[in-house]
Amino acid sequence: MAAAIGMMDGAYFVGRNEILSWINTTLQLGLSRVEEAASGAVQCQMMDMVHPGIVPMHKVNFDAKTEYDMIQNYKVLQEVFNKLKLDKHIEVNRLVKGRPLDNLEFLQWLKRYCDSVNNGIMNENYNPVERRCKGGKERKGSNKVSKSLQANSFPNRGSIGGVPKQANVSSDFCEEISARQIQELSGKISDLKLSLDNMEKERDFYFSKLRDIEILCQRPELEHLPMTRAIQKILYSTDAVNSPLPQAQDLVSRSTDNESDDA
Repeated sequence: MAAAIGMMDGAYFVGRNEILSWINTTLQLGLSRVEEAASGAVQCQMMDMVHPGIVPMHKVNFDAKTEYDMIQNYKVLQEVFNKLKLDKHIEVNRLVKGRPLDNLEFLQWLKRYCDSVNNGIMNENYNPVERRCKGGKERKGSNKVSKSLQANSFPNRGSIGGVPKQANVSSDFCEEISARQIQELSGKISDLKLSLDNMEKERDFYFSKLRDIEILCQRPELEHLPMTRAIQKILYSTDAVNSPLPQAQDLVSRSTDNESDDA
C-alpha cells in the first residue's frame, strides 16, 4: 500500500519541479512553490480526482490563509483517509507552517499514492475547475482563488511578457522589438533556467542527505543520545536569528564532560 512506503522509497526523490508540474497540469493551477499547497486544499482535490465523490468538496476552503482554516481542510483530508483506511499520518502542525521540505515530502507521498490508483491513469471526465467552483453547490470565492493561483504562472491577457499594456501603447509595440533584442533576451532566459536547474539539483542532493541524517536520528538506539538531540535541534530550527546551534553545542559539551567524568 502506498500509505506505508518507506522514507528511502524513490517517491521521495521526485523533484520540486516535477511535483509542481504534476499539480498544475492535473488541477489546472499555477503554483510556483510547494508551500503554496500548505492549506491542504490541493491534497483534498487530488483525492477527489482519484476517488470521485469521496471528498465533500463543499467543505474544502481554497482561500484558506489562517492556520485555523487550513486545519479544517486537513480534517476533511483525514476523514477521507479514514474512509479509505489509509494509515498515513498527516503532520498538520508542520504543514500549516508552510515549511517547504515538509510540504514537498507530503506531496511526494501523495503523488506516489495517486499514481498507484488505477495505475496513475487520470479520469478524463474530471473537471478540476468546475469541482473547485461548485463542489456540489456554489461556494463564494472559489473561482476567484483559482484565477489568482493561475495568475502566479501565466501572464495576464492584454499584456506583453506579463507586464500590462498602457492605454497609449501602440498595438504594433511587439513589431518594433528587433530580432536581435529577442535573441539576447532568449539567451539570458536560457542561462537563468540552466542556473536554476543546477541550484535545484544541488538543493535536492543536500535535502536527501538531511533526510538520511533525520532517519538515522530516529533509530531507537540513537534517538535519546545527547548528540542526536543536538542534531535534531539544528535540523528542526525555523528561526535563523535565534539559532539553536549554541544550545546544541552546549548540550554536546555537557555530554562530553559527563562521559569524561564517568571515565
